[in-house]
Amino acid sequence: MADIHQLAQMFKELDDQLVGCMRCGMCQAVCPVFAQTGREADVTRGKLALLDGLASEMLSDPDGVNDKLNRCLLCGTCQANCPSGVSIMDIFLKARAIMTGYFGLSPVKKAIFRGMLKNPKLFNALVDMGARFQGAFTKPADDLLGTSCARFNAPVVGDRHFKALAKKPLHKLVPELDTPAGKSGLKVAFYVGCVIDKVFPHVGESILKVLDHHGVGVYMPPGQACCGIPALSSGDTDTFDALVGMNVDRFRDGEYDYLVTGCATCTSTIKELWPSMYKGDSARKYDIGLIERKTMDISQFLVDILKVEPLERTGRTVTYHDPCHLKNGLGITAQPRTVIRAAGCDFKEMNEAGTCCGCGGSFNIAHYDLSRRIGGRKADNVVASGAQTVATSCPACMMQLTDMLSRKKAGVGVKHVIELYADGCR
Repeated sequence: MADIHQLAQMFKELDDQLVGCMRCGMCQAVCPVFAQTGREADVTRGKLALLDGLASEMLSDPDGVNDKLNRCLLCGTCQANCPSGVSIMDIFLKARAIMTGYFGLSPVKKAIFRGMLKNPKLFNALVDMGARFQGAFTKPADDLLGTSCARFNAPVVGDRHFKALAKKPLHKLVPELDTPAGKSGLKVAFYVGCVIDKVFPHVGESILKVLDHHGVGVYMPPGQACCGIPALSSGDTDTFDALVGMNVDRFRDGEYDYLVTGCATCTSTIKELWPSMYKGDSARKYDIGLIERKTMDISQFLVDILKVEPLERTGRTVTYHDPCHLKNGLGITAQPRTVIRAAGCDFKEMNEAGTCCGCGGSFNIAHYDLSRRIGGRKADNVVASGAQTVATSCPACMMQLTDMLSRKKAGVGVKHVIELYADGCR
């Protein structure tokens, strides 16, 4: 738990940021959660009003405050559309940190964040064990999407359709790399991220294939840790600081021009949250700044830096879902669409391509019924586009889209944009 001086400083920072909200209600028009519930407490304006009296509210009704703060996808749509420019994501993350600093983490979250995520070797070992035995508890759900469902009702899993853990994670397929620049004259660091490593290693392999195709050297150090967003979203700033520190130590000594990721959430976390939310070793803050300035989404790197040329046409029709962290946080929307077209695909824009899919990390676990309603609308828009495949740039969005489309037996594939491009590289 945080001491009283830390909490006082956190309250002051929160108060300083709250004054910018005019209660205009613009957030109400764009919030995906409010669109489903119509509850003022579920929209940003309502939450900010709650935070005005956080000190007294957290003492009188801590469970109620936690519930209201956690009924948020952290999609950033409100912040992207706020006419006053209020840093809403910073406010919500600090509020969650205050709650956790005062009341502490639940035993389950403590085991996950401080027991597992904070110990990457143990985390990898436990996931490897889970991958070996998962077949005993799951059964196939959709052959096209490669989804599974639980053989019997189980906590967390419920009746979801999900992608099973990969038989071999990327860190075993490619433990590390340090290759020189080729014909491009460039070298990049590759930050993998947990979901690509453990669920979608073929996305990581596609990234490496595309980089090799364009003669880009790769620095991929072993022992990479989680980017820290799951812990930070739950208010566990200590674990967040520890994970950032681990990753900075892995990447600080490499020589590279850019750092690329295939995960919108990881990209956003490295660029926006590492510099603003890290409170650990001050000596690392300089290195965080250097890494942040070099970090790019893989599609952004392909289009803005490599200037990729079109590949042979495939005739595949593809639509695109904008991940919130890429669109709202970083303003990256054109580059993934350019990569899809460069991959030789026929691009079809869907309705509401830029709205949230409803995943939101732990939101999907805590509020699955609401997550499914938001995701179901997204899936309907995917199907209505008439595309054979929906592509995106975030593995978490891939998991949500896969669940929703598998449930509907929609016959639509789910791919990362880089997989489409890699398919055309010879």
